[in-house]
Amino acid sequence: MTEMLAKLLVDEKNLRGDKVDALLLKAGESGEKLDAALVDSGLLPESEMLDFFAKQLGLPYEAELGKYRTPHKFIEKVSVNFARNYNLIGLEEVAGSMRVATCRPLDLYPMDELAAILRQPVEPVLSPRVEISALINKAYAQKSDLNEEVEKELAEDGMLDDDIEFDASTNILDVATAAPIIKLVNTILAQALRMRASDIHVQPFEHKLQVRFRVDGVLYDIMTPNKKLQEAITARVKVMSKMDIAERRLPQDGRATVRMGDNEVDLRISTVPSNFGERVVIRLLDKSSKTYNLEEIGFTPRNHDIFKSYLGYSNGIILLTGPTGSGKTTTLYAGVTSINKPDVNIMTIEDPIEYHIAGASQIEVNEKKGLTFARGLRSLVRQDPDIIMVGEIRDLETAQIAIQSALTGHLVFSTLHTNDAPSTVTRLVDLGVEPFLVSSSVLCVVAQRLVRRICPDCKATYTPDVTELHGFDLKMTDLPDGVLWKGKGCETCFKTGYTGRTGIHEVLPITETLKQQIVDKVPSGEIKRVAVQEGGLKTLRMDGITKALLGQTTLEEVATITQRDTF
Repeated sequence: MTEMLAKLLVDEKNLRGDKVDALLLKAGESGEKLDAALVDSGLLPESEMLDFFAKQLGLPYEAELGKYRTPHKFIEKVSVNFARNYNLIGLEEVAGSMRVATCRPLDLYPMDELAAILRQPVEPVLSPRVEISALINKAYAQKSDLNEEVEKELAEDGMLDDDIEFDASTNILDVATAAPIIKLVNTILAQALRMRASDIHVQPFEHKLQVRFRVDGVLYDIMTPNKKLQEAITARVKVMSKMDIAERRLPQDGRATVRMGDNEVDLRISTVPSNFGERVVIRLLDKSSKTYNLEEIGFTPRNHDIFKSYLGYSNGIILLTGPTGSGKTTTLYAGVTSINKPDVNIMTIEDPIEYHIAGASQIEVNEKKGLTFARGLRSLVRQDPDIIMVGEIRDLETAQIAIQSALTGHLVFSTLHTNDAPSTVTRLVDLGVEPFLVSSSVLCVVAQRLVRRICPDCKATYTPDVTELHGFDLKMTDLPDGVLWKGKGCETCFKTGYTGRTGIHEVLPITETLKQQIVDKVPSGEIKRVAVQEGGLKTLRMDGITKALLGQTTLEEVATITQRDTF
Protein backbone atom coordinates (compact mmCIF):
# COMPACT_ATOMS: atom_id res chain seq x y z
CA MET A 1 0.00 0.00 0.00
CA THR A 2 2.84 2.38 0.84
CA GLU A 3 4.39 1.84 -2.62
CA MET A 4 1.05 2.52 -4.28
CA LEU A 5 0.66 5.76 -2.32
CA ALA A 6 4.22 6.73 -3.27
CA LYS A 7 3.37 6.25 -6.96
CA LEU A 8 0.26 8.39 -6.58
CA LEU A 9 2.37 11.12 -4.94
CA VAL A 10 4.62 11.18 -8.00
CA ASP A 11 1.69 11.21 -10.42
CA GLU A 12 -0.70 13.59 -8.65
CA LYS A 13 1.59 15.87 -6.62
CA ASN A 14 4.34 16.12 -9.24
CA LEU A 15 6.99 15.03 -6.77
CA ARG A 16 10.26 13.73 -8.16
CA GLY A 17 10.37 9.94 -8.16
CA ASP A 18 13.96 9.74 -6.94
CA LYS A 19 13.16 11.96 -3.95
CA VAL A 20 10.13 9.87 -3.02
CA ASP A 21 12.17 6.65 -3.37
CA ALA A 22 14.93 8.08 -1.16
CA LEU A 23 12.31 9.14 1.37
CA LEU A 24 10.77 5.65 1.41
CA LEU A 25 14.19 4.09 1.94
CA LYS A 26 15.06 6.46 4.79
CA ALA A 27 11.62 6.00 6.40
CA GLY A 28 11.98 2.22 6.16
CA GLU A 29 15.32 2.32 7.97
CA SER A 30 14.06 4.58 10.76
CA GLY A 31 10.61 3.05 11.08
CA GLU A 32 8.93 6.37 10.26
CA LYS A 33 5.59 6.37 8.42
CA LEU A 34 5.31 7.94 4.95
CA ASP A 35 2.88 10.67 6.08
CA ALA A 36 5.21 11.94 8.81
CA ALA A 37 8.28 11.60 6.57
CA LEU A 38 6.69 13.75 3.85
CA VAL A 39 6.10 16.63 6.26
CA ASP A 40 9.41 16.27 8.14
CA SER A 41 11.39 16.31 4.89
CA GLY A 42 9.59 19.37 3.57
CA LEU A 43 8.44 17.61 0.38
CA LEU A 44 4.80 18.43 1.19
CA PRO A 45 3.20 20.97 3.55
CA GLU A 46 1.09 19.29 6.23
CA SER A 47 -2.18 20.63 4.81
CA GLU A 48 -1.44 19.19 1.35
CA MET A 49 -0.32 15.88 2.84
CA LEU A 50 -3.54 15.55 4.86
CA ASP A 51 -5.71 16.54 1.90
CA PHE A 52 -3.95 13.96 -0.28
CA PHE A 53 -4.36 11.10 2.21
CA ALA A 54 -7.96 12.10 2.95
CA LYS A 55 -8.83 11.65 -0.75
CA GLN A 56 -6.85 8.44 -1.21
CA LEU A 57 -8.06 6.75 1.99
CA GLY A 58 -11.63 8.08 1.85
CA LEU A 59 -11.32 9.91 5.18
CA PRO A 60 -12.89 13.27 6.12
CA TYR A 61 -10.55 16.29 6.37
CA GLU A 62 -11.27 19.21 8.74
CA ALA A 63 -8.97 22.24 8.40
CA GLU A 64 -10.37 23.84 11.59
CA LEU A 65 -11.68 22.28 14.82
CA GLY A 66 -12.84 25.38 16.69
CA LYS A 67 -16.51 24.39 16.49
CA TYR A 68 -16.02 21.10 18.36
CA ARG A 69 -16.43 20.33 22.07
CA THR A 70 -14.59 17.17 23.10
CA PRO A 71 -16.99 14.64 24.68
CA HIS A 72 -16.66 14.29 28.45
CA LYS A 73 -16.22 10.52 28.03
CA PHE A 74 -13.04 11.03 25.99
CA ILE A 75 -11.52 13.43 28.55
CA GLU A 76 -12.29 11.08 31.44
CA LYS A 77 -10.98 7.88 29.85
CA VAL A 78 -8.03 9.11 27.77
CA SER A 79 -5.05 10.65 29.59
CA VAL A 80 -3.68 13.97 28.41
CA ASN A 81 -0.28 12.32 27.86
CA PHE A 82 -1.78 9.78 25.44
CA ALA A 83 -3.63 12.53 23.57
CA ARG A 84 -0.49 14.68 23.27
CA ASN A 85 1.93 11.84 22.42
CA TYR A 86 -0.19 10.63 19.50
CA ASN A 87 -1.84 13.96 18.56
CA LEU A 88 -5.36 12.61 18.97
CA ILE A 89 -8.50 14.31 20.27
CA GLY A 90 -12.15 13.29 20.35
CA LEU A 91 -14.55 15.46 18.35
CA GLU A 92 -18.02 13.99 18.84
CA GLU A 93 -19.97 10.75 19.27
CA VAL A 94 -22.02 9.70 16.25
CA ALA A 95 -24.17 6.57 16.17
CA GLY A 96 -22.12 4.87 18.90
CA SER A 97 -18.74 5.70 17.35
CA MET A 98 -16.21 8.31 18.48
CA ARG A 99 -14.94 10.65 15.74
CA VAL A 100 -11.28 11.35 16.52
CA ALA A 101 -9.00 13.94 14.91
CA THR A 102 -5.51 12.81 13.92
CA CYS A 103 -2.67 14.26 11.83
CA ARG A 104 -1.08 10.84 11.16
CA PRO A 105 -3.36 8.89 8.78
CA LEU A 106 -0.99 5.92 8.42
CA ASP A 107 -0.31 5.36 12.13
CA LEU A 108 -2.93 2.76 13.00
CA TYR A 109 -1.67 1.61 16.43
CA PRO A 110 -2.94 4.64 18.44
CA MET A 111 -6.39 4.31 16.88
CA ASP A 112 -6.59 0.62 17.81
CA GLU A 113 -5.40 1.42 21.34
CA LEU A 114 -7.93 4.24 21.59
CA ALA A 115 -10.79 1.95 20.54
CA ALA A 116 -9.80 -0.43 23.34
CA ILE A 117 -9.61 2.39 25.92
CA LEU A 118 -12.99 3.84 24.92
CA ARG A 119 -14.56 0.43 24.27
CA GLN A 120 -16.26 1.69 21.13
CA PRO A 121 -15.46 2.04 17.41
CA VAL A 122 -13.25 4.97 16.43
CA GLU A 123 -13.61 6.95 13.19
CA PRO A 124 -10.50 8.96 12.17
CA VAL A 125 -10.81 12.54 10.93
CA LEU A 126 -7.71 14.17 9.45
CA SER A 127 -6.80 17.61 10.77
CA PRO A 128 -3.67 19.82 11.14
CA ARG A 129 -1.50 19.22 14.21
CA VAL A 130 -1.87 22.81 15.45
CA GLU A 131 -5.68 22.48 15.44
CA ILE A 132 -5.48 19.20 17.35
CA SER A 133 -3.09 20.71 19.92
CA ALA A 134 -5.39 23.69 20.46
CA LEU A 135 -8.39 21.41 21.04
CA ILE A 136 -6.38 19.21 23.42
CA ASN A 137 -5.45 22.32 25.44
CA LYS A 138 -9.07 23.42 25.53
CA ALA A 139 -10.43 19.97 26.42
CA TYR A 140 -8.00 19.28 29.27
CA ALA A 141 -7.89 22.86 30.63
CA GLN A 142 -9.45 21.92 33.95
CA LYS A 143 -8.41 18.30 34.24
CA SER A 144 -6.58 17.82 37.52
CA ASP A 145 -4.50 14.80 36.44
CA LEU A 146 -1.90 17.19 34.97
CA ASN A 147 -0.88 18.19 38.48
CA GLU A 148 -1.37 14.65 39.78
CA GLU A 149 0.94 13.18 37.13
CA VAL A 150 3.72 15.64 37.96
CA GLU A 151 3.33 15.07 41.72
CA LYS A 152 3.57 11.33 41.12
CA GLU A 153 6.98 11.90 39.52
CA LEU A 154 7.99 14.15 42.40
CA ALA A 155 7.07 11.44 44.89
CA GLU A 156 9.09 8.88 42.92
CA ASP A 157 12.11 11.23 43.04
CA GLY A 158 11.80 11.60 46.81
CA MET A 159 10.75 15.27 46.67
CA LEU A 160 7.71 14.58 48.86
CA ASP A 161 9.37 12.37 51.47
CA ASP A 162 8.39 13.07 55.09
CA ASP A 163 11.98 13.85 56.09
CA ILE A 164 12.66 16.43 53.36
CA GLU A 165 13.54 19.85 54.78
CA PHE A 166 14.58 23.14 53.17
CA ASP A 167 16.90 24.95 55.52
CA ALA A 168 20.03 27.10 55.42
CA SER A 169 22.18 24.10 54.50
CA THR A 170 20.05 23.14 51.48
CA ASN A 171 21.50 24.02 48.07
CA ILE A 172 18.27 25.50 46.79
CA LEU A 173 19.76 25.96 43.32
CA ASP A 174 20.01 22.18 42.97
CA VAL A 175 16.38 21.86 44.00
CA ALA A 176 15.24 24.65 41.65
CA THR A 177 16.90 23.00 38.66
CA ALA A 178 15.63 19.49 39.42
CA ALA A 179 13.66 18.11 36.45
CA PRO A 180 10.42 17.37 38.38
CA ILE A 181 10.26 20.92 39.81
CA ILE A 182 10.88 22.43 36.38
CA LYS A 183 8.08 20.26 35.01
CA LEU A 184 5.70 21.26 37.82
CA VAL A 185 6.26 24.99 37.26
CA ASN A 186 5.93 24.52 33.49
CA THR A 187 2.68 22.64 34.08
CA ILE A 188 1.31 25.53 36.14
CA LEU A 189 2.30 28.03 33.42
CA ALA A 190 0.84 25.87 30.63
CA GLN A 191 -2.46 25.39 32.45
CA ALA A 192 -2.70 29.14 33.10
CA LEU A 193 -2.32 29.84 29.39
CA ARG A 194 -4.89 27.21 28.49
CA MET A 195 -7.38 28.86 30.83
CA ARG A 196 -6.66 32.35 29.41
CA ALA A 197 -5.32 33.51 32.79
CA SER A 198 -3.74 36.95 33.07
CA ASP A 199 -2.04 36.28 36.43
CA ILE A 200 -0.84 33.34 38.52
CA HIS A 201 -0.84 33.64 42.33
CA VAL A 202 1.22 31.21 44.40
CA GLN A 203 0.02 31.92 47.93
CA PRO A 204 1.39 30.13 51.02
CA PHE A 205 -0.84 29.42 54.00
CA GLU A 206 0.02 27.79 57.32
CA HIS A 207 -0.80 24.25 56.26
CA LYS A 208 -1.16 24.43 52.48
CA LEU A 209 0.11 26.07 49.29
CA GLN A 210 -2.59 27.49 47.01
CA VAL A 211 -2.20 28.24 43.30
CA ARG A 212 -4.81 30.62 41.91
CA PHE A 213 -5.40 31.96 38.40
CA ARG A 214 -7.01 35.28 37.50
CA VAL A 215 -9.28 34.59 34.55
CA ASP A 216 -11.37 37.42 33.07
CA GLY A 217 -10.54 39.54 36.11
CA VAL A 218 -11.67 36.99 38.73
CA LEU A 219 -9.40 34.80 40.91
CA TYR A 220 -10.06 31.06 40.96
CA ASP A 221 -8.47 28.36 43.16
CA ILE A 222 -6.93 25.92 40.66
CA MET A 223 -4.59 23.52 42.43
CA THR A 224 -3.00 22.87 45.81
CA PRO A 225 0.55 21.52 45.37
CA ASN A 226 2.14 19.76 48.32
CA LYS A 227 3.19 22.29 50.99
CA LYS A 228 6.68 20.73 50.99
CA LEU A 229 7.22 22.06 47.46
CA GLN A 230 6.70 25.70 48.47
CA GLU A 231 10.37 26.68 48.66
CA ALA A 232 11.26 24.69 45.56
CA ILE A 233 8.54 26.32 43.42
CA THR A 234 9.51 29.81 44.61
CA ALA A 235 13.19 29.11 43.95
CA ARG A 236 12.42 27.80 40.46
CA VAL A 237 10.48 30.97 39.58
CA LYS A 238 13.35 33.10 40.93
CA VAL A 239 15.89 31.22 38.84
CA MET A 240 13.76 31.75 35.72
CA SER A 241 13.60 35.52 36.34
CA LYS A 242 17.23 35.90 37.49
CA MET A 243 16.32 37.00 41.03
CA ASP A 244 18.45 36.41 44.11
CA ILE A 245 17.29 32.99 45.28
CA ALA A 246 19.00 33.42 48.67
CA GLU A 247 17.09 36.62 49.49
CA ARG A 248 13.78 35.67 51.15
CA ARG A 249 13.18 38.66 53.44
CA LEU A 250 12.82 41.45 50.86
CA PRO A 251 10.40 41.93 47.93
CA GLN A 252 11.88 41.27 44.49
CA ASP A 253 10.79 41.89 40.90
CA GLY A 254 11.95 40.09 37.78
CA ARG A 255 11.11 39.15 34.23
CA ALA A 256 11.39 36.06 32.07
CA THR A 257 10.37 34.88 28.64
CA VAL A 258 9.22 31.31 28.14
CA ARG A 259 8.09 29.32 25.14
CA MET A 260 4.80 27.41 25.34
CA GLY A 261 4.38 25.40 22.16
CA ASP A 262 4.36 27.95 19.35
CA ASN A 263 3.74 30.89 21.70
CA GLU A 264 6.30 33.17 23.34
CA VAL A 265 5.11 34.47 26.70
CA ASP A 266 6.58 37.31 28.78
CA LEU A 267 6.41 36.83 32.55
CA ARG A 268 6.50 39.75 34.99
CA ILE A 269 7.23 38.24 38.38
CA SER A 270 6.90 39.71 41.86
CA THR A 271 7.76 38.08 45.20
CA VAL A 272 7.00 39.42 48.67
CA PRO A 273 7.71 37.85 52.09
CA SER A 274 4.59 36.90 54.05
CA ASN A 275 4.00 35.28 57.44
CA PHE A 276 3.92 31.77 55.93
CA GLY A 277 6.64 32.17 53.28
CA GLU A 278 7.18 34.06 50.06
CA ARG A 279 4.14 34.93 47.97
CA VAL A 280 4.63 34.90 44.18
CA VAL A 281 2.55 36.65 41.52
CA ILE A 282 3.25 36.12 37.82
CA ARG A 283 1.69 38.37 35.16
CA LEU A 284 1.39 36.59 31.80
CA LEU A 285 1.81 38.58 28.58
CA ASP A 286 1.32 36.39 25.52
CA LYS A 287 3.39 37.93 22.70
CA SER A 288 1.49 35.88 20.12
CA SER A 289 -1.83 37.50 21.10
CA LYS A 290 -3.33 39.40 18.23
CA THR A 291 -3.58 43.18 18.20
CA TYR A 292 -7.24 44.13 18.33
CA ASN A 293 -8.81 46.59 15.91
CA LEU A 294 -11.19 49.34 17.03
CA GLU A 295 -14.28 47.34 16.04
CA GLU A 296 -13.31 44.56 18.49
CA ILE A 297 -12.64 46.78 21.53
CA GLY A 298 -16.30 47.09 22.51
CA PHE A 299 -17.04 50.71 21.60
CA THR A 300 -20.68 51.59 20.97
CA PRO A 301 -21.19 53.11 17.49
CA ARG A 302 -21.37 56.64 18.99
CA ASN A 303 -18.21 56.25 21.09
CA HIS A 304 -16.40 54.57 18.19
CA ASP A 305 -17.14 57.50 15.87
CA ILE A 306 -16.05 60.10 18.46
CA PHE A 307 -12.80 58.30 19.27
CA LYS A 308 -11.97 57.60 15.64
CA SER A 309 -12.54 61.23 14.64
CA TYR A 310 -9.63 62.32 16.86
CA LEU A 311 -7.27 59.73 15.37
CA GLY A 312 -7.09 61.85 12.24
CA TYR A 313 -5.61 64.87 14.06
CA SER A 314 -1.99 65.76 13.35
CA ASN A 315 -1.24 66.97 16.88
CA GLY A 316 -2.61 66.78 20.41
CA ILE A 317 -2.94 64.18 23.18
CA ILE A 318 -5.41 61.30 23.37
CA LEU A 319 -5.53 59.84 26.89
CA LEU A 320 -6.82 56.46 28.13
CA THR A 321 -7.58 56.07 31.82
CA GLY A 322 -8.54 53.26 34.16
CA PRO A 323 -7.06 50.91 36.78
CA THR A 324 -4.38 48.31 36.09
CA GLY A 325 -5.70 45.53 33.88
CA SER A 326 -8.58 47.52 32.39
CA GLY A 327 -7.36 47.16 28.80
CA LYS A 328 -6.09 50.72 28.35
CA THR A 329 -2.94 49.69 26.49
CA THR A 330 -4.88 47.32 24.22
CA THR A 331 -7.19 50.18 23.20
CA LEU A 332 -4.16 52.41 22.61
CA TYR A 333 -2.64 49.78 20.34
CA ALA A 334 -5.93 49.47 18.44
CA GLY A 335 -6.01 53.24 17.93
CA VAL A 336 -2.38 53.47 16.83
CA THR A 337 -2.68 50.43 14.54
CA SER A 338 -5.72 51.91 12.80
CA ILE A 339 -3.65 54.90 11.60
CA ASN A 340 -0.45 52.93 10.95
CA LYS A 341 0.64 53.66 7.36
CA PRO A 342 3.99 53.44 5.53
CA ASP A 343 4.28 57.23 5.36
CA VAL A 344 3.85 57.68 9.13
CA ASN A 345 6.69 57.40 11.66
CA ILE A 346 5.31 55.75 14.81
CA MET A 347 7.48 55.51 17.93
CA THR A 348 6.51 54.10 21.33
CA ILE A 349 8.01 53.85 24.79
CA GLU A 350 6.42 51.17 26.97
CA ASP A 351 6.81 49.18 30.16
CA PRO A 352 6.81 46.45 28.89
CA ILE A 353 6.19 46.11 25.14
CA GLU A 354 2.97 44.05 25.11
CA TYR A 355 2.29 43.78 21.37
CA HIS A 356 4.45 44.36 18.33
CA ILE A 357 3.27 46.97 15.82
CA ALA A 358 4.48 46.34 12.27
CA GLY A 359 6.58 49.23 11.02
CA ALA A 360 6.77 51.00 14.41
CA SER A 361 9.89 51.56 16.53
CA GLN A 362 9.16 50.37 20.08
CA ILE A 363 11.37 51.07 23.11
CA GLU A 364 11.09 49.31 26.46
CA VAL A 365 11.61 51.18 29.73
CA ASN A 366 14.62 50.00 31.75
CA GLU A 367 14.78 52.00 34.96
CA LYS A 368 17.76 50.01 36.29
CA LYS A 369 19.81 51.37 33.40
CA GLY A 370 18.33 54.86 33.63
CA LEU A 371 15.88 54.58 30.72
CA THR A 372 12.72 56.08 32.24
CA PHE A 373 9.57 57.24 30.45
CA ALA A 374 10.73 60.87 30.66
CA ARG A 375 14.27 60.20 29.38
CA GLY A 376 13.04 57.90 26.63
CA LEU A 377 10.39 60.39 25.56
CA ARG A 378 13.01 63.15 25.24
CA SER A 379 14.96 60.91 22.87
CA LEU A 380 11.87 59.96 20.85
CA VAL A 381 11.10 63.59 20.05
CA ARG A 382 14.50 63.89 18.35
CA GLN A 383 13.69 60.93 16.07
CA ASP A 384 11.26 62.92 13.89
CA PRO A 385 8.11 61.00 14.90
CA ASP A 386 4.59 61.71 13.60
CA ILE A 387 2.89 59.62 16.30
CA ILE A 388 4.20 58.96 19.80
CA MET A 389 2.79 56.41 22.22
CA VAL A 390 3.82 56.72 25.88
CA GLY A 391 2.86 53.67 27.96
CA GLU A 392 1.98 55.74 31.04
CA ILE A 393 2.28 59.30 32.36
CA ARG A 394 3.60 58.74 35.89
CA ASP A 395 5.12 62.10 36.84
CA LEU A 396 5.26 65.81 36.04
CA GLU A 397 8.36 65.52 33.85
CA THR A 398 6.77 62.92 31.55
CA ALA A 399 3.51 64.90 31.43
CA GLN A 400 5.31 68.12 30.49
CA ILE A 401 7.35 66.48 27.70
CA ALA A 402 4.22 64.74 26.34
CA ILE A 403 2.27 68.01 26.29
CA GLN A 404 5.18 69.90 24.72
CA SER A 405 5.37 67.20 22.04
CA ALA A 406 1.64 67.57 21.35
CA LEU A 407 1.97 71.35 21.05
CA THR A 408 4.86 71.07 18.60
CA GLY A 409 3.10 68.97 15.98
CA HIS A 410 2.96 65.37 17.25
CA LEU A 411 -0.06 63.16 17.93
CA VAL A 412 0.55 61.64 21.37
CA PHE A 413 -1.20 58.63 22.92
CA SER A 414 -0.82 57.80 26.61
CA THR A 415 -2.52 56.46 29.76
CA LEU A 416 -3.20 57.71 33.28
CA HIS A 417 -4.60 56.12 36.42
CA THR A 418 -7.85 57.91 37.35
CA ASN A 419 -11.40 56.76 38.13
CA ASP A 420 -13.19 58.45 35.22
CA ALA A 421 -12.59 60.66 32.19
CA PRO A 422 -13.23 64.11 33.81
CA SER A 423 -10.80 63.29 36.65
CA THR A 424 -8.01 62.85 34.11
CA VAL A 425 -7.72 66.53 33.18
CA THR A 426 -7.75 67.58 36.84
CA ARG A 427 -5.13 64.89 37.57
CA LEU A 428 -2.77 66.50 35.06
CA VAL A 429 -3.26 69.85 36.81
CA ASP A 430 -2.60 68.17 40.17
CA LEU A 431 0.69 66.80 38.78
CA GLY A 432 1.77 70.40 38.19
CA VAL A 433 0.89 71.00 34.53
CA GLU A 434 -0.47 74.49 33.87
CA PRO A 435 -4.27 74.39 33.19
CA PHE A 436 -3.94 76.39 29.93
CA LEU A 437 -1.45 73.79 28.62
CA VAL A 438 -3.84 70.95 29.47
CA SER A 439 -6.79 72.67 27.77
CA SER A 440 -4.82 73.43 24.61
CA SER A 441 -3.16 70.03 24.17
CA VAL A 442 -5.65 67.32 25.28
CA LEU A 443 -8.04 66.27 22.49
CA CYS A 444 -10.03 63.45 24.03
CA VAL A 445 -10.09 61.31 27.19
CA VAL A 446 -11.41 57.74 27.29
CA ALA A 447 -12.10 56.00 30.60
CA GLN A 448 -12.31 52.23 30.31
CA ARG A 449 -13.22 49.14 32.32
CA LEU A 450 -13.55 45.49 31.34
CA VAL A 451 -16.73 43.51 32.00
CA ARG A 452 -17.10 39.77 31.49
CA ARG A 453 -19.05 38.62 28.45
CA ILE A 454 -21.93 36.17 28.82
CA CYS A 455 -20.82 32.72 27.63
CA PRO A 456 -22.38 32.12 24.18
CA ASP A 457 -22.62 28.35 24.79
CA CYS A 458 -24.92 28.61 27.82
CA LYS A 459 -26.53 32.03 27.27
CA ALA A 460 -30.22 32.13 28.22
CA THR A 461 -32.93 34.72 28.78
CA TYR A 462 -34.61 35.39 32.13
CA THR A 463 -37.15 37.82 33.53
CA PRO A 464 -35.46 40.03 36.12
CA ASP A 465 -36.96 41.06 39.44
CA VAL A 466 -38.11 44.69 39.72
CA THR A 467 -35.72 45.23 42.64
CA GLU A 468 -32.80 44.15 40.42
CA LEU A 469 -33.67 46.92 37.96
CA HIS A 470 -34.21 49.58 40.64
CA GLY A 471 -30.49 50.05 41.31
CA PHE A 472 -29.95 50.90 37.64
CA ASP A 473 -32.91 53.28 37.26
CA LEU A 474 -34.48 50.85 34.79
CA LYS A 475 -38.11 49.84 34.27
CA MET A 476 -39.45 46.64 32.76
CA THR A 477 -40.46 48.64 29.69
CA ASP A 478 -36.78 49.50 29.10
CA LEU A 479 -35.91 45.83 28.53
CA PRO A 480 -36.00 44.37 25.01
CA ASP A 481 -38.97 41.95 25.02
CA GLY A 482 -39.03 42.27 28.83
CA VAL A 483 -36.05 39.95 29.37
CA LEU A 484 -32.31 40.05 30.11
CA TRP A 485 -29.58 37.47 29.53
CA LYS A 486 -27.22 35.45 31.70
CA GLY A 487 -25.02 32.35 31.41
CA LYS A 488 -26.23 29.15 33.07
CA GLY A 489 -22.69 27.78 33.44
CA CYS A 490 -21.09 25.08 31.28
CA GLU A 491 -17.79 23.31 30.64
CA THR A 492 -16.65 26.02 28.21
CA CYS A 493 -16.92 28.82 30.78
CA PHE A 494 -15.80 26.68 33.77
CA LYS A 495 -19.34 26.93 35.21
CA THR A 496 -19.08 30.73 35.63
CA GLY A 497 -21.52 31.82 32.91
CA TYR A 498 -18.88 34.14 31.40
CA THR A 499 -16.28 33.75 28.64
CA GLY A 500 -13.92 36.57 27.72
CA ARG A 501 -14.35 40.29 28.37
CA THR A 502 -15.38 43.42 26.52
CA GLY A 503 -14.79 47.09 27.23
CA ILE A 504 -17.18 49.69 28.60
CA HIS A 505 -16.19 53.26 27.90
CA GLU A 506 -16.65 56.89 28.84
CA VAL A 507 -15.50 59.02 25.88
CA LEU A 508 -15.01 62.70 26.73
CA PRO A 509 -14.12 65.09 23.87
CA ILE A 510 -12.44 68.27 25.08
CA THR A 511 -14.89 70.87 23.77
CA GLU A 512 -14.57 74.66 24.03
CA THR A 513 -16.82 74.64 27.12
CA LEU A 514 -14.61 72.01 28.73
CA LYS A 515 -11.43 73.92 27.88
CA GLN A 516 -12.74 76.96 29.74
CA GLN A 517 -13.68 74.78 32.74
CA ILE A 518 -10.15 73.35 32.84
CA VAL A 519 -8.60 76.83 32.78
CA ASP A 520 -11.00 77.90 35.54
CA LYS A 521 -9.97 74.80 37.59
CA VAL A 522 -13.56 73.58 37.86
CA PRO A 523 -13.85 70.34 39.97
CA SER A 524 -14.09 67.08 38.02
CA GLY A 525 -17.57 66.39 39.38
CA GLU A 526 -18.90 69.59 37.84
CA ILE A 527 -17.11 68.86 34.55
CA LYS A 528 -18.82 65.46 34.46
CA ARG A 529 -22.28 66.89 35.23
CA VAL A 530 -22.05 69.46 32.45
CA ALA A 531 -20.64 66.90 29.99
CA VAL A 532 -23.56 64.52 30.68
CA GLN A 533 -26.38 67.08 30.75
CA GLU A 534 -25.17 69.35 27.95
CA GLY A 535 -22.73 67.29 25.93
CA GLY A 536 -24.45 63.90 25.96
CA LEU A 537 -21.57 62.08 27.70
CA LYS A 538 -22.34 58.41 28.41
CA THR A 539 -20.74 57.40 31.70
CA LEU A 540 -19.17 54.00 32.37
CA ARG A 541 -22.32 52.95 34.21
CA MET A 542 -24.55 54.03 31.32
CA ASP A 543 -22.39 52.23 28.76
CA GLY A 544 -22.39 49.08 30.90
CA ILE A 545 -26.19 49.13 31.18
CA THR A 546 -26.43 49.52 27.39
CA LYS A 547 -24.29 46.41 26.90
CA ALA A 548 -26.39 44.48 29.45
CA LEU A 549 -29.57 45.41 27.54
CA LEU A 550 -27.90 44.19 24.34
CA GLY A 551 -27.16 40.82 25.97
CA GLN A 552 -23.36 41.20 26.00
CA THR A 553 -22.96 41.20 29.80
CA THR A 554 -25.11 41.16 32.95
CA LEU A 555 -26.35 43.93 35.25
CA GLU A 556 -24.65 42.09 38.13
CA GLU A 557 -21.29 42.40 36.34
CA VAL A 558 -21.89 46.10 35.59
CA ALA A 559 -22.69 46.74 39.26
CA THR A 560 -19.46 45.02 40.30
CA ILE A 561 -17.27 47.05 37.94
CA THR A 562 -18.88 50.52 38.05
CA GLN A 563 -20.30 52.94 40.62
CA ARG A 564 -23.73 54.51 40.55
CA ASP A 565 -23.72 57.95 38.92
CA THR A 566 -24.29 60.87 41.29
CA PHE A 567 -24.63 64.30 39.73
